[in-house]
Amino acid sequence: MAHHDDQEFAEYFAAKRDSVRRTAYLLCGDWHRADDLAQTAFVSLHRRWRKIRDRRAVDAYVRKTLVRAAIDESRRPWRRERHTDEVPEPVAAQAGRRDALAETVSTRADLRAALAHVPSKQRAVLVLRYFEGLDVSGVARTLGCSEGNVKSQTSRGLAKLRAVLGEEVDTRG
Repeated sequence: MAHHDDQEFAEYFAAKRDSVRRTAYLLCGDWHRADDLAQTAFVSLHRRWRKIRDRRAVDAYVRKTLVRAAIDESRRPWRRERHTDEVPEPVAAQAGRRDALAETVSTRADLRAALAHVPSKQRAVLVLRYFEGLDVSGVARTLGCSEGNVKSQTSRGLAKLRAVLGEEVDTRG
């Protein structure tokens, strides 16, 4: 890779590293796996960096690579097991916290936990639509499927979230 290409890639990586990692986390629900997924996406991008003619398409390429890696990873048998490093806090320890902060943390934790129960392809559609802000056609291009498929996967994913959360999910965005 030429020095100029290396510099361009380094600048892109520095600018997008955190957002790609956050998206990966939403796709898989684990920061360590998110790091691995982001690394996979950036390594793939680095391999093809010189061949990419339209630099405006780089975000879409990284997004597509990230989603495909997350879906592939979720299919591996050892990923079906769930372990946790966190021990639940006793209720008495939570009582001293401010209610607003506890509610925000609770809501975020509930959403992450609920996303873990949504099948990987539906989860990818929900993350791309509601957290990455892509429209239906953008999600379809990223996943390489039809817009109708995106709409049905969105509908099924939201239904699964509603069932897991036991309440109405606001999708107005």
